[in-house]
Amino acid sequence: AADALGRVLAEAIVSTRTLPPADVSAMDGYALRAADAASARADAEVELAIAYEIAAGGGAPRALRPGEAARIFTGAPLPPGADAVVPQEEVSASAAAVRLRAPVAVGDSVRSAGEDVRVGDPVLAAGDVVGPAQLGMLAALGRSQVAVHRRPCVAILSGGDELVEPDGSIEGGRIVSSNSYTIAAQCREAGAEPTYLGIARDRPEALEALLRAGLHADVLVSSAGVSVGDHDYVRPVLEKLGCRLAFWGVHMKPGYPLVFGSFEPERGPLVFGLPGNPVSAMVTFELFVRPVLRKMSGRSAWFRPAVDAVLDEPLRKKPGRTHFVRVSLERRPDGFHARSTGNQSSGVLRSMVEAHGLLVFAAEASELAAGARVRVQVLDPALFEAAEPA
Repeated sequence: AADALGRVLAEAIVSTRTLPPADVSAMDGYALRAADAASARADAEVELAIAYEIAAGGGAPRALRPGEAARIFTGAPLPPGADAVVPQEEVSASAAAVRLRAPVAVGDSVRSAGEDVRVGDPVLAAGDVVGPAQLGMLAALGRSQVAVHRRPCVAILSGGDELVEPDGSIEGGRIVSSNSYTIAAQCREAGAEPTYLGIARDRPEALEALLRAGLHADVLVSSAGVSVGDHDYVRPVLEKLGCRLAFWGVHMKPGYPLVFGSFEPERGPLVFGLPGNPVSAMVTFELFVRPVLRKMSGRSAWFRPAVDAVLDEPLRKKPGRTHFVRVSLERRPDGFHARSTGNQSSGVLRSMVEAHGLLVFAAEASELAAGARVRVQVLDPALFEAAEPA
């Protein structure tokens, strides 16, 4: 169960234990009968004889008699006859006796049996995400193994003769295949397990070999080679392998040349052909691939949170495509304010580095005025973190 952190439960968890299993002390102190301390005052202390000591995990040798107290430690079971605990800092004590200067109520500093859970209580539901508290509860219930949804496997490849790995030479117009790294990171953030297949050179047979190597995965993601150039072979190679293409192109910017297809059930993965430009690849992954991976992981929430914001500058575009504008967000007394990260070219990866989210600029719109209320899909969870305690 310790490896289940961040996973989604595939079974409901019903308690097979009562926690705590008995009335236990919530403090280091003295177990007693509340009635014996009823008359205690600062100027008229009540003295009780200390009968014995009970450590956590131990037990009482006998029932507590009237006029007696037991030295007790946090987590230790209350002795028979006791119904309260007084913390050690609230009394005066010697080896033989404890003196109380205030009354104690029944149940004070006691954790009652079953106050957490009882046998038969539903504790966790199928579909719950396992976090630290859930892991602790599973451990407390003795569940060393638990059924969770499998992390989807994503096979990733890039394509193009111009691409090199990060340690390769960029002389002669070559560029680093950064998309494979951003996409792999996006997969991990979404709860999936990425496998990098490598760079396919601009030959149909090279692309086919890598695509075949990824047919074992749940999802296959290809970056580049999905446009309409002379060396864009993804579409014909996918069709040759038996992939049925559902659509080719989406009226959005960045990310128009997006491909989605699938194989016959049980015969191959879902296939996403992402554009080659770095921002286009990241944005289309966010909008199309990430929700699929979240659903495959068993999660019920598939999408990023969104916030309303005030636009601090005018934005313009031609109508016809939905634009996803990279924006920074600032929290002010009247709410969030949004501002473009600058150059919105699909090749400017820095616009994503500096972005807190994606502003949705509707297809039919051509202008957003400064001061307009806009909707922003939040990409950066750190936006909701704080430098100061609440």
